Amino acid sequence: MIELEGVPELIDPVMVAAFEGWNDAGDAASTAVAHLDREWKGEVFAALDAEDYYDFQVNRPTVFLENGVRKITWPTTRLSVVRVGGDKPRDLVLVRGIEPSMRWRSFCNELLAFAHELGVEMVVILGALLGDTPHTRPVPVSGVTSDPDLARTMDLEETRYEGPTGIVGILQEACTHAGVPAVSLWAAVPHYVSQPPNPKATLALLNRLEDLIGLRIPLGELPEDARAWQVGVDQLAAEDSEVAEYVQTLEEARDTAELPEASGDAIAREFERYLRRREPGSGPGPGLATEGGDSPFLRDAGGGRTKPPKPEQPGPEAVPGAETPPAPEAAGPEAAGSDAAGSEAAGPEAAGSDAAGSAATGSEQGGSSSREADGREGRGGPEGPEPPPEGAGGDAEK
Repeated sequence: MIELEGVPELIDPVMVAAFEGWNDAGDAASTAVAHLDREWKGEVFAALDAEDYYDFQVNRPTVFLENGVRKITWPTTRLSVVRVGGDKPRDLVLVRGIEPSMRWRSFCNELLAFAHELGVEMVVILGALLGDTPHTRPVPVSGVTSDPDLARTMDLEETRYEGPTGIVGILQEACTHAGVPAVSLWAAVPHYVSQPPNPKATLALLNRLEDLIGLRIPLGELPEDARAWQVGVDQLAAEDSEVAEYVQTLEEARDTAELPEASGDAIAREFERYLRRREPGSGPGPGLATEGGDSPFLRDAGGGRTKPPKPEQPGPEAVPGAETPPAPEAAGPEAAGSDAAGSEAAGPEAAGSDAAGSAATGSEQGGSSSREADGREGRGGPEGPEPPPEGAGGDAEK
């Protein structure tokens, strides 16, 4: 059993999680959590046992040299804590990993054990899906929850999704059954330019997270990277008339859908974000751990395995199976539908090859997806796209 020694009492802690694989189109979600960890100098204090949850033929370990000595990095999920200073300090528990290959209920229970031990007040899970959204417009980001009260108080969508789900949906439902407020934020990534990275989608997720938890997030070079990414895609699209025509169709559909809502709420959010960024003394505080070496607040009484005290098992109904997914989820009509005239999406693993090639296929599909968007996730929902064909690749395919 692991005792979390040396971790001070956290201030209004929020757990922010993202998982590579099925629910991480363009690596937008996992890159967002990595950005938070890097900017706020968090340090890993615990990691789940890789052998409990991962198939190493699907997610292979990597070998590297350190001072001439060969070492192995195992695929797993790691947790870190960062302290954010300012007039209104708030601590974050960052969870970054790969969608597990097996034992999802135990996986969620173990993360919830950490959440209870650290006094986490809310869990925010980031995801990204592929949808019919033009790269030239702002990235649609939707916030969804399974809790009706939370949906009302935080201006979120209450999920109505039904269909295949990923670990994002399972973890959200586990939190709901455990009485932990949980929110999923979903960014819609253009399906015709789906290969990672996608700094524009990552930036959109961080901006939405900033609005949700009321913290000023240092963006670093992300805005410049996002502009460079869009310029690059513009150049690729201009080289192919079919791609350019398809993008124009998506733009027209998006502009038509957004016309009635050119109003107050979006403008108010942008103004509040602007004011936050002007506040003095709202920069990041130091991380809990020192640079390098072992974490000062981890004591392993079991010889190397990092595991928190197990909470009482909630029973099978606490975490529903994939056949009754909870989450967005909003990624269909909620996450990308209203903003992108449909959410026809391929899985992050089943994404197209390059912008020009994929767009040609997308142009044939764009029209029908707009008509079918209401009430379905499309090719890939916020819970994640339909499982890719065998051999299609991906870090954590179902």
